[in-house]
Amino acid sequence: VQLQASGGGLVQAGGSLRLSCAASGRTAITYTVAWFRQPPGKEREFVAAIPWSVGRTYYADSLKGRFTISRDNAKTTVYLQMNSLQPEDTAVYSCAASRYYDATYYLPNDYSYWGQGTELTVSS
Repeated sequence: VQLQASGGGLVQAGGSLRLSCAASGRTAITYTVAWFRQPPGKEREFVAAIPWSVGRTYYADSLKGRFTISRDNAKTTVYLQMNSLQPEDTAVYSCAASRYYDATYYLPNDYSYWGQGTELTVSS
């Protein structure tokens, strides 16, 4: 399974951006795709997750209402719409896929496949 994250860039505070995570290869063995981010000098943190086949989404509490995760199964692509961006959202955003149907969605260790990351910088 290969994951390709894209869409990062430089945005002014208050702006919006949409990230994409294109999955290829044996995607049928994966159940959930998630976004994680790593701010400069900080630990990686969970952002949002979405199963391929269940109509449910999961978010970090602090990001609910501003970030929206969605998927296009036909394109095996997961999106992260980010609104009202703030400088503290500056980070490298990575997508990951889990092959465990009972994965704990916010734990990085439950994800087997990772994309290379795309960088977001939000200027004040």
